[in-house]
Amino acid sequence: MSPIFDFLFGQYAEYETYQIVLEAIAVGFGLISALCSWRNSIWVYPTGIVSTAIFVYLLWQWGLLGDLIIQGYYFVMSIYGWYIWTRKITPEKHTPITNATAKDHTIALLISGAALIGVFVVYTVFNKWNSWTAYVDTVTTALFFAGMWMLAKRKVANWIYLLAGNIISVPLYFYKGYTLSSILYLIFILISILGYQTWKKHLNSDQVIA
Repeated sequence: MSPIFDFLFGQYAEYETYQIVLEAIAVGFGLISALCSWRNSIWVYPTGIVSTAIFVYLLWQWGLLGDLIIQGYYFVMSIYGWYIWTRKITPEKHTPITNATAKDHTIALLISGAALIGVFVVYTVFNKWNSWTAYVDTVTTALFFAGMWMLAKRKVANWIYLLAGNIISVPLYFYKGYTLSSILYLIFILISILGYQTWKKHLNSDQVIA
């Protein structure tokens, strides 16, 4: 094996084969989900549900409670977002893409605060304050909780919250030893930028690309 390959993927030698396969599948569905989100496609949610369900299982196996909480929340918000995106606010119109209001940002802030408190309680109960990554987990959890809620409500600002969380997650997941997930979040950074630009063009449009 080359030194570069060992540096990037050497940690996988300690994992079970089925875990590596499952992470690869979850990463694949996560990428498809993000691409669908960028393209304003309702398929963001069914593909996202598959990805998050697998990640919840893996993260439980690996004991990464902060990340598990994020993925569990993704799962719930995927079901909620699927409902919101397909709901008709009038007989002819679905929920449109809109800019976030001051009220929306306030709700996002409250969601972030609740996420911080929740992670703090869970980490304290399970005695997980044993690494600096635990403290960073609380930040990414807060950002992703707010971002996923904004995504479900079809607010353009969702991309800003998710972009911040994705930037932090790239080195965080690599440090934890999950290179495939780190690469996924690196791609998510680009998709967040492209998604923001695309959604701005579709403001106040209820178009959902199949």
